[in-house]
Amino acid sequence: MNPFDIVVEYWPRLLDGTLMTLKLTFLGAFFAALFSPGLALIRANTPPVAQAPLRLYISFMRGTPILGQLFLIYYGSGQFRPFLQDWGLWGFFRDPFNCALLAFALNSTAYQTEILRGGIMGVARGEIEAAKAIGMTRLQILRRVTFPHAYRIAWPALGNEIILLMKASALASVVTVFDIMGRTRQIFSRTFDFSIYLWAALIYLCITAIFVLLWRQGETRLSRHIGPRNTGRSILSPPEGPKP
Repeated sequence: MNPFDIVVEYWPRLLDGTLMTLKLTFLGAFFAALFSPGLALIRANTPPVAQAPLRLYISFMRGTPILGQLFLIYYGSGQFRPFLQDWGLWGFFRDPFNCALLAFALNSTAYQTEILRGGIMGVARGEIEAAKAIGMTRLQILRRVTFPHAYRIAWPALGNEIILLMKASALASVVTVFDIMGRTRQIFSRTFDFSIYLWAALIYLCITAIFVLLWRQGETRLSRHIGPRNTGRSILSPPEGPKP
């Protein structure tokens, strides 16, 4: 079959798979973004003993393959079916989409937490002390100083994490979630035409390119107060003296 004919014939399925990939990726990243700021504060500001359970969770999620985590949630939940039924959770865990979303959200939360922790640790101490000096409360410091600067520092790494999550979403096809890769495998089983995998790769490439463009616009907006000559310097750094 002609490579263009296969796209014309099966584009509705590819479009459906693309929408599923976007749904998995951005919902997973969104839920991770809800929880990671609070967890990052715990990682950055509490004693090592108090954050031991969180560090164990992060180490497990970062140190094990996401495919294994997906299998543990999807297939492992069946081992606890009576317990989940008693708690009314079996309806959630028997749906492969829900299990895939949970696996990706938990995995991304661990990575985003560590990325944000690095951003929080990178905020200049002088900026926080200046905020305290003008009478800001702890909540105001977090909202107006710590997190804005932490996100500016962590923004490129957060973008990379979302891109990696999007590519990892292809693993959802092994638990019968028909994302881009799931639809591609389905089409290949009917046509035995390898060109469909090339089209799938091009779809991933286009999504990534559009996302990178939008993410860079966000980075530019976050850093709009930093001039081209002052990139990387704190806004509270003293002005440079006259050059000889």
